[in-house]
Amino acid sequence: MKFTFDREMMLSSFQPAAAVAPSRSPKPILQSVKLICTEGESILMATDTEVGVRIGVDGVNVEVPGSVVLPVDLFGQILRECTDESLTVEMKDTEISVDGETSSYKIPSQNPDEFPDVSSVENDSYLEMPARLMSELIKRTFFATDSESSRYALGGLLLELDGNNLIAVGTDGRRLAKMQGPVEITGTVELGSSSTIVPTRSMTLISRAIVNPEATVKIIVNDNQIVFVSDKIMLTSRLVEGRYPKWKDVFPSTTETKAIDIDSGEMLSKLKQAAIVANDDSRGINFTFANGTLTMDAQAAERGQSHTEMPIAYEGEKISVTMDHRYVSDFLKALDATSQFSIFIENAQAAVLFTTEDGYSYIIMPLATDR
Repeated sequence: MKFTFDREMMLSSFQPAAAVAPSRSPKPILQSVKLICTEGESILMATDTEVGVRIGVDGVNVEVPGSVVLPVDLFGQILRECTDESLTVEMKDTEISVDGETSSYKIPSQNPDEFPDVSSVENDSYLEMPARLMSELIKRTFFATDSESSRYALGGLLLELDGNNLIAVGTDGRRLAKMQGPVEITGTVELGSSSTIVPTRSMTLISRAIVNPEATVKIIVNDNQIVFVSDKIMLTSRLVEGRYPKWKDVFPSTTETKAIDIDSGEMLSKLKQAAIVANDDSRGINFTFANGTLTMDAQAAERGQSHTEMPIAYEGEKISVTMDHRYVSDFLKALDATSQFSIFIENAQAAVLFTTEDGYSYIIMPLATDR
């Protein structure tokens, strides 16, 4: 086979495909990306056997159709470091020649027929939502999962439908993040309660692969597989086996508590200052709300003490709660620095609820006061 391509356009498609390929594998061919070139289209494929991706590539001029297996490390470096605008690839036996105007390379390849197939998936029933919203759902929930837990369900994001809203939930048992947004439903889509759990890695891969925030994302669920389609990208993933915790039971009642509105950017800045003395043995920071002020206090053996404060619109009774500063920071980093959120605290032992006006909720279990 032989083809010429625009280097930068190939790089933009190759990178999200390469992210799927494992860095180590008992099957060395999986550490590569397969490219299929026909007269009508050029498709990149990669898989780790759990996740698969197909990406259409623009800017490819096919002289001789065929397939080639491109090693992620070598071909990726060529695309990143080479300065030629266009490159020509020609496959000869098990060797690939890559030639540009000012550079040329010869790199090894493998038999394309031995590369696992990443099939295209179509279905008349699917969900559809803006790519920008999909990215936001992932950004605000993925960090709360626990891929190292013996409870496999906690290593993924739960997807549920509530009317015409898609809900994404992530939890590690100590905190919970939930984000929802509107979707268009075509046909009959079944998102079983507590059973449609997508591996966190798969969700982060689709987030990285979405390069056009103005596009839409289609979501197809087939038995134990979920498929995301956006522009020229199709990503398939196996679902996580197991049952998800009853996450709705975790939400505290807000009927007896008053919402405290806070600026996210200022609080993140003050939190970082307070966390300077924190360490792995003492991660708790005491948050006190009183007299129009939020104070944050931390202390750790051999590291000292810290105290920061910021003005807030709160004049009620004094409330104090101790939380892991990392969990609070994760929430604040998921928001725009100029945004506001509301916090609901009943007492020092109850779960703390953070909410925004665009469908985002976050819960943190407090630490014991002696931490």
